[in-house]
Amino acid sequence: MNDSDRGAGPTARPKRADARRNEKTLLDAAAAIFVTSGVEAPIRDIAAEAGVGTATIYRHFPTRADLIIAVYRHQIEALAEAGAALLTTSPTPHAALGRWINLFIDFLVTKHGLAAVLQSDDTGFDALHAYFLDRLVPVCAQLLEAAAVAGEIRSDVDAYELMRGVGNLCIGAENDPHYDARRLVELLIAGLRLPR
Repeated sequence: MNDSDRGAGPTARPKRADARRNEKTLLDAAAAIFVTSGVEAPIRDIAAEAGVGTATIYRHFPTRADLIIAVYRHQIEALAEAGAALLTTSPTPHAALGRWINLFIDFLVTKHGLAAVLQSDDTGFDALHAYFLDRLVPVCAQLLEAAAVAGEIRSDVDAYELMRGVGNLCIGAENDPHYDARRLVELLIAGLRLPR
């Protein structure tokens, strides 16, 4: 069970399936709007994208920070779950790693503006960052280990360092149309390959 299935208190019941679907629709809509308009986008735009009224959003997420944190936790969970699925469906572990890194880049793009919005709540930001590391570093490590065991990449690549490197390559990409962070990350991932 993930945090989105839990209620507010220790005696709260898990959310019904339709309530989880509705919340997922809201979070997906908010993420899509954040990509195009940033995290300061009007709530009415998110409501329109989700096909609900603004009151519905405020009922689920009383503050903008609540909504932003929920969107990123939702995306972290999706990214965490994608790792094992990609290992199963990709032709090689290295291909799974490359596909997962592309999803990670997509996630990083939606983070634009998060730090500024949460600046006043250092505790919330620190907790979200810790959650991000706890959930995603092991997934990246699993993908790296599978590719190393398959003899496709070096065995001394650290998951945290790789994710940090990818993140650093993505910094500022949204402000420079001549900078292709995704291409640089592809070169980085290709460079992990062992010579054949």
